[in-house]
Amino acid sequence: MKKIFLASILSITPSLLVAQSAIDAYQLSQGDLKGTARFVSMGGAFGALGGDLSTLTQNPAGIGVYRSSEIGVTLDINMQSTKSNAMGYSLKEDQTKVLCPNFGYVGSIKLDSELMPIFNWGISFGRIASFDRIYRGGMPNISTSISNYIADFSNGYAPEELLLTKEYNPYWESNADWLSILAYNSYMINPIGNTSNYNGLFQNGTIGDAMFAVREQGSIDEYSINFGGNFVNTVYWGIGIGITDLDYFNQTFYDEQLEGAQIADESGNATTIGDAYIALDNIKHISGTGFNFKAGLIFKPINELRLGLAVHTPTYYDLRHDFDAVSTYEYSSGYDKGDYTEIAIFDSQLRTPWRLMASAATVLEGRAIISFDYEYVAYNDMTVKDGDGYSIDDVNSDIDNYFKSQNIFRVGAEYRLTPKFSLRAGYNYQASNVKNDVMNGDKYIYTSGTNPSYTFDNKTQYITCGLGYRTNGFYIDAAYVHKNRESEFNAFSRFGLEPGVSYDLASNAPDAPKATIKDNNNSIVLSVGYKF
Repeated sequence: MKKIFLASILSITPSLLVAQSAIDAYQLSQGDLKGTARFVSMGGAFGALGGDLSTLTQNPAGIGVYRSSEIGVTLDINMQSTKSNAMGYSLKEDQTKVLCPNFGYVGSIKLDSELMPIFNWGISFGRIASFDRIYRGGMPNISTSISNYIADFSNGYAPEELLLTKEYNPYWESNADWLSILAYNSYMINPIGNTSNYNGLFQNGTIGDAMFAVREQGSIDEYSINFGGNFVNTVYWGIGIGITDLDYFNQTFYDEQLEGAQIADESGNATTIGDAYIALDNIKHISGTGFNFKAGLIFKPINELRLGLAVHTPTYYDLRHDFDAVSTYEYSSGYDKGDYTEIAIFDSQLRTPWRLMASAATVLEGRAIISFDYEYVAYNDMTVKDGDGYSIDDVNSDIDNYFKSQNIFRVGAEYRLTPKFSLRAGYNYQASNVKNDVMNGDKYIYTSGTNPSYTFDNKTQYITCGLGYRTNGFYIDAAYVHKNRESEFNAFSRFGLEPGVSYDLASNAPDAPKATIKDNNNSIVLSVGYKF
């Protein structure tokens, strides 16, 4: 049966609803390679270098490297291409976005001190994550139905507890899961006799195909305030406060065309064998604000070597969730039945992973730079609370069971052809933070609201290059960024738990429809600024 908990809701209601899930926490904690053109052209490997506006959101000690003030702005033209593949059936979606991923100002004050000759401060805006993605595809020859998935966790609810009437609204007056209510009232699930157990539409001999379409929008923007300096031009330090603005929108459409299914007859009181078309359209919107703290050091024992270390606290979010769904069910006899949920609004609190970065860079003869970064992200340390600040233990248990720490590697290089012209290149690799048995579909996945679908990222790679021009304090940089991401879309979780366990699936658990998603995105990034 689907795990449910009492959520903090803006209306007073006895209903039990899943307002926040481990999947939401995972989705909202993702990062991206965004920033100035010089920063991204070197793969983001700036932890030991500094002196760039993007370091204010990475290693705040980078502000201590500044010896003068700076103001700059960046433009990003992002060309997205997403391709889905399931059982050899593929579809491609393209879109182009233009955004401003970074602008900022650094002020430098020279002190009359040999110990700390310079004190710097800065403020910047940075887009640290973009959720924009569209993907869709077909999944032929499915082996089970979303209706069977819903029926599996709906067992135990009495039919009269789910039935929507003029006098009784189960969405607000019962403790039933909203997806169970939606499916029951659109005849996706049907009671077995006079019991509280249910049948889905898929049975022995049923055949069918499925289609899906997902549209994601939104971003995480961070406003950073940083302070830093250096001690005897050897140890550079910095601290920063980040204020984040999060906005995430997801619309997921999923349908199935079934032949030889166990459908409700025209009376709705019994079942028969026939064909059916079912569809589920979900809309979810999550928004909120958060804050975090950062601290870092850069150590330059000799002019040719720099070592960096930075730590980011989790971002502490206050979030608002709202979702609703519409179902459609068409019979082979020509009748149709559908339903829609109420609009649910919830508050929650999210603590994202903390991060640790270690970096090293070498500067050769004042003309070449080679830089390496390693970042550790503790995804299994995320926590979720309700709107009143009480821990949601079920969701936090899911986080621990689904996710592992993530390793990110970055390498970058720059070569100064002349005092004014530079060439750059970089590579960035982000390993998956999803546990192997979860990625392989060997665990039951709990989701939020009425949307049973989820997408896990396998790995993400960035290949980058760029060039720069500097003269009389003015600079202009350009970068090209190629992003390759591999993901897996799951229409719903495999179901059929072993008795008495919360995650382990029985050996005969059916395979749920899924598709491979590949992103091949290309960005042109331009930065201009002035140092004075």
